[in-house]
Amino acid sequence: MIARILTIAGSDSGGGAGIEADIKTISALGGYACTTITALTAQNTLGVFGVQTMPAEFVKLSIATVLRDIGVDAVKLGMLANAGIIAAVAESLPRGVPVVLDPVMVATSGAVLLPDDAIAAVQKLLMPLATIVTPNLPEAAKLTGLSLHGRDDYVAAGRALLAMGAQAALIKGGHADGDMLVDTLIYEGGIERFSHKRIHTKNTHGTGCTLASAIATGLGQRLSLLEAVGRARDYLQKAIAHAPGFGAGHGPVWHGVGI
Repeated sequence: MIARILTIAGSDSGGGAGIEADIKTISALGGYACTTITALTAQNTLGVFGVQTMPAEFVKLSIATVLRDIGVDAVKLGMLANAGIIAAVAESLPRGVPVVLDPVMVATSGAVLLPDDAIAAVQKLLMPLATIVTPNLPEAAKLTGLSLHGRDDYVAAGRALLAMGAQAALIKGGHADGDMLVDTLIYEGGIERFSHKRIHTKNTHGTGCTLASAIATGLGQRLSLLEAVGRARDYLQKAIAHAPGFGAGHGPVWHGVGI
């Protein structure tokens, strides 16, 4: 089957993250990408130099327009910009399809992409709709209020996110030290850890978007949660390893590695 994946996220003019990374990832893994753009960004590998958000009502119209004609098999949520857009998305999401929530708060470059007053909206409105939430360590700490210093803390953070309503949480370990990169999946069935040898590189722009959209594609293709996460991790690892080296800052990964 060709899974229809709706990505609701911001646009990255540099092409490495956001909607652009999602479309490339979904296509590389055999899905069909539909989009709702929540914000336009002027950015490159050195940072974000401007953001123009979309009106919340237009975001709702975009989602509804896709749903009533094309339909979707899974949804990926990325940069949602503000509380108004978050509320509009929560109201518009189709029920009964997998939802992958990537709680984008800070870009790889350090630019803040989600204001503090919107975090409560993510917790209250989106977490209960999430099949899986995929925060990095700073995002998990911000969402849960916990200090994360080791594996036990990661599990505690995952369980806190499940208590907010998410069905599963993937705590990404990229910000931790060490030569092994370990992502911890906490779900109703237990705990799974996915380990890869760390690739020491500055070319990590858009890795969170890429991983989340890869998981959404797998779930839309009716892979199990463990299968979707495992395949997505392998795909991202290869995409990082084959990064083209564009730009003077945090460069993009090579999404075409899956084709």
